[in-house]
Amino acid sequence: MIETATERCSCALANEQGIVSYAESNEPNSHSAKLSLLIDGLFTQTKHSYSDLSAIAVSIGPGSYTGLRIGVSTAKGLAYALDIPVIALKTCEIFAAPVLEKNPDACCVAMIDARRMEAYASIFHNKKEIKPCSADILEEGIYEEYLSDKENVVFVGNCLEKLKKVYDLEKYFIDLEKYSIELGKYFLDFSVELNAKNMQGLAFEKYNKKEFVDVAYFEPFYLKNFEAAPSKVKGLR
Repeated sequence: MIETATERCSCALANEQGIVSYAESNEPNSHSAKLSLLIDGLFTQTKHSYSDLSAIAVSIGPGSYTGLRIGVSTAKGLAYALDIPVIALKTCEIFAAPVLEKNPDACCVAMIDARRMEAYASIFHNKKEIKPCSADILEEGIYEEYLSDKENVVFVGNCLEKLKKVYDLEKYFIDLEKYSIELGKYFLDFSVELNAKNMQGLAFEKYNKKEFVDVAYFEPFYLKNFEAAPSKVKGLR
């Protein structure tokens, strides 16, 4: 399982019982240098080899353009070499997985940081996606049409910092990085992280249903078009 949608780069070996081995790097912009080494490390830590793999699960976005390209390219290369299928998982469903596993009846708003006051967001209820992933400008009450009749609504993602501004959370005198905030019926859970470990249940569910993608043609789910910015590297402007 490979997850590269954000600054964290992570991978894991898993079976239907759980995680066998896990590795990650939090060094920014290091996916191209670290991912292959992390994957090799999974097999060094265990008695398994690449030939033991039955499938590869990869996060396909939305998220970092570069990170997604590296993760998907690596998954494709391994799948071709080993002649095994690829399972594609969207980033928001990976983020929501820990919440929905603990409480299947919960309504979960999974959010990925985008530019400015934007977020890529999906909403899940009873383990079903009730709002497809879209790029949204965050403002108070933006998802009220989906949440007004729901109880136990949990927000997760790597852009909850932006919700501080939207919901004026600065008035709460606690460390928002370490604690969760209950705002009316909404619960902002800062403890949920995006990593390959959270892909295990989703990956095996799709594997058992044989929900594989075409290795030759599938691409990352960018959602928004790539916009190039001037390089800050001397000599490349």
